[in-house]
Amino acid sequence: MKIGVVFPQTDIGCDASGIRDYAQAVEALGYTHILAYDHVLGANPDRPGGWSGFYSHKDAFHEPFVLFGFLAAVTSRIELMTGILILPQRQTALVAKQAAAIDVLSGGRLRLGVGIGWNAVEYEALGENFRSRGQRIEEQIEVMRKLWTKDLVTFDGRWHRVSDAGLNPLPVQRPIPIWMGGQADAVLERAGRVADGWTWMSSVRPCEETQALIDRVHAVVSAAGRNVRQFGIEARITLARLKPDQWATELAAWRAVRGVTHVCVDTMRLGLSKPDEHIEFLRRFNKLVKS
Repeated sequence: MKIGVVFPQTDIGCDASGIRDYAQAVEALGYTHILAYDHVLGANPDRPGGWSGFYSHKDAFHEPFVLFGFLAAVTSRIELMTGILILPQRQTALVAKQAAAIDVLSGGRLRLGVGIGWNAVEYEALGENFRSRGQRIEEQIEVMRKLWTKDLVTFDGRWHRVSDAGLNPLPVQRPIPIWMGGQADAVLERAGRVADGWTWMSSVRPCEETQALIDRVHAVVSAAGRNVRQFGIEARITLARLKPDQWATELAAWRAVRGVTHVCVDTMRLGLSKPDEHIEFLRRFNKLVKS
């Protein structure tokens, strides 16, 4: 099982040296990947009609591709994963270009987690259709994979048209691994058919119901004629929901869940405000991993 960390988006602040030190410390501790969330805009909760989303304009979010360009330069081994990038609110060819650039500059260390998101305010501001986001994402994935693996692409689909054009440079990984996030039935089915792995948010715990979800995804993978052994599953350990004496039990429980290949440790919402504080919690958790 590979064990990574959730980049503490809303807690880490904007000091570049602190972000650098955090990433280098995480890599030195032996964590395998850094997972970053994606939000372009936050809405005002006091706007007309109100707002009840998970995040608001008061929550800081570093743009994932820019962040990963920076992290690629200050690390050498750790994998960089979006968890998740809200793909349908972005231009497909541009995402393919940005992802390829990160993969090149990091030496093939990008894992692209994508999803459809929930924030209609972002879609409106970015000029994309919120209602069709689920329909468009599969064609987006098809287009990106073609752009990552061919010098020239001609594609005429429902949502996209590429006329004898291609990316340069192409990524190191051809194609870049694409994982999908979310728990809706449509997401489970879509991930099993077209993605390289499935990740979800921090609400899921290791239990019989979680095992049933994973088994459902694996059933779709098998039905699509794909190899379950090559399909990844990423879980989340949210330390804010656990007492320190529960960490070892939680990690052991995830190790026992059949099919889980990755776990990500989340240190947000612990009341921490400095990178060093997050690193200290990860250092303590890392002792469990090595024990």
